[in-house]
Amino acid sequence: MKAREIRAMSSEERRKKLKEIRNELMEEYGRASMGGSPPSPGRIRYLRRTLARLLTIMREKGEIG
Repeated sequence: MKAREIRAMSSEERRKKLKEIRNELMEEYGRASMGGSPPSPGRIRYLRRTLARLLTIMREKGEIG
């Protein structure tokens, strides 16, 4: 996700997306820790970066303390 797309979302949509990405990242970490090869190796990196972008924008807008 690009920062422009995140900024265009409403506050509620951002919260929902944050929860969704955290869950997805947890699943990917679980798969990796069990020794299974991830279907897409760059997925964890993509999720971590998107999560960071979301949190940064939410902090800028004062949605997170």
